[in-house]
Amino acid sequence: MTLRVIPGLEARLALAEAVARDAGAVALDYFKRRETLIIETKRDPQDVVSIADREVENLIRARFAEVYPGDGVLGEEYGLTPGTSGFTWVIDPIDGTSPFVNGMPNWCVSIALLHDDVPVVGVIASPCHDELYAAALGMGATLNGKRLELSPERNIRNAVTGIGANSHVSPATVARMVEELLEAGGNFIRNGSGALMLAYVAAGRLVGYYEPYMHAWDCLAGYCLVREAGGWFHPFPTNGEGLTKGAKVLATGPGAIDDLRRIAGV
Repeated sequence: MTLRVIPGLEARLALAEAVARDAGAVALDYFKRRETLIIETKRDPQDVVSIADREVENLIRARFAEVYPGDGVLGEEYGLTPGTSGFTWVIDPIDGTSPFVNGMPNWCVSIALLHDDVPVVGVIASPCHDELYAAALGMGATLNGKRLELSPERNIRNAVTGIGANSHVSPATVARMVEELLEAGGNFIRNGSGALMLAYVAAGRLVGYYEPYMHAWDCLAGYCLVREAGGWFHPFPTNGEGLTKGAKVLATGPGAIDDLRRIAGV
């Protein structure tokens, strides 16, 4: 990709980091008193939402609207609010709501920024682990301020791959991708948060992440992180109606691209 100079990008990254920290603190407070939350079901019993998701998204939206009122915002809970600036924030207030409401730490706050359909900022806060992943186009990726750089020596046979699945994907599809990964000499984990597993790819903890159907708010921040750490991702259809629909997601370190592209069929 030819790097473009985007005026004000560093300021938007700094704001995204500050908002992610504050949103993470609010979410963590809810997490510590999760027994008081009313849990609602979305499209199936495994797809849940709580007041915490909505309150955190409202906080994020308000902070961005205050500083950049012309920016658009797409959030999981409240959908797309178009903007006029050419920038669109794409947010998941709590990715991994199921782990969240069940008392597991594998959830995060995910904030991405699109410009000309390209993810140019990605910030993921993991409050239970006190970790903040941050990246911007051409500026590299960091974890708690430490630069992330992926090694080409890690592949599916000497490292672990993350996988994701949901009710949009048939059990046979999930079984097939697990079988192909294992037959190729790999192994896998699934922790309940696709965004957090993408951050782990950027950090080199996972060598790749594959999910046959995922939404923009789950993956775009992680995509920016992986790219800036030296990895590769399968493009997400961010233009037009594609932004609000699900698509196949694959991100990998440099040593796993060929294997995981074959398994994912891209």
